[in-house]
Amino acid sequence: CYENIKRYVDYVDRISVNGLTTFGRGDWVPVKSTSNLELTSSVYFYVDAKILAQAAMLFGHKDDYNKYWALSEKIKQAINTKYLDREKGIYASGTQTELSVPLHWGVVPEEFKAQVATNLNQKVLETNFHLDVGVLGAKTLLNALNNNGYSESAYKVAVQDTYPSWGWWAVNGATTLLENWDLQAKRDISENHMMFGEIGGWFFKSIGGILPDPAQPGFKHIILKPIFPDGLTHSEVSHHSPYGQIVSKWTRNKKKIIYDVTIPPNTTATFYGPDNVKGERKIKLPAGKHQIKMELR
Repeated sequence: CYENIKRYVDYVDRISVNGLTTFGRGDWVPVKSTSNLELTSSVYFYVDAKILAQAAMLFGHKDDYNKYWALSEKIKQAINTKYLDREKGIYASGTQTELSVPLHWGVVPEEFKAQVATNLNQKVLETNFHLDVGVLGAKTLLNALNNNGYSESAYKVAVQDTYPSWGWWAVNGATTLLENWDLQAKRDISENHMMFGEIGGWFFKSIGGILPDPAQPGFKHIILKPIFPDGLTHSEVSHHSPYGQIVSKWTRNKKKIIYDVTIPPNTTATFYGPDNVKGERKIKLPAGKHQIKMELR
């Protein structure tokens, strides 16, 4: 698909002005707050150009790599120049989507990440841990919180069961992912729609903490970053990798965590404990079954 990806990125580049684009549907079917189309579309344009540059490097296309990496940097700079308020640490008007999309996709400059993440968490607090996003924010909100110091907030949003939330659907009998947060909506009412489906992946990536290592793809090396949120006493998550089953299982008794993990043959793993764990937080693990005992702060 390399040439197809290249043609797509070239097309968006031709119709864009100075690295910014409005190509796309934006934060489709939001709860309440609408987000800036040019901001979200340009972030995805940046991600596409970056993916293309990385693919070019894998295939040994050095000229393409240089071209599209430079394009991705141009887009990122254009986004931050126009939309990042460096004094307030917000993008555009500061909706949940406008803050989480740049955070999740790596657009936010390092020195502003903490401030943008704090502002995102504040927006979540203002909604009492409820969603105020459409399709793009549903992809990024939980990840942006979880990966920037606010995993407890992400968990509270994920397990919310009053409107608007994923749990609200379940409370009202949904057994599939819907297309609209509003159960009384008259349009955009598919009853089996994948676009809000990041919630499923997030449980694997956060509570289970099972992540691939980009430097050793296909789970040849496994990154383990589970979280142990308040209110949850146990979890068991598994993934069938090309090397075999990865199991990430933990139980909690007050401040004590017992973490059992299975690493498939011919692979290795690195466990990274969350910030609220005492003692050593980085442990290298060979293939096999392991148990790690921890105490929370």
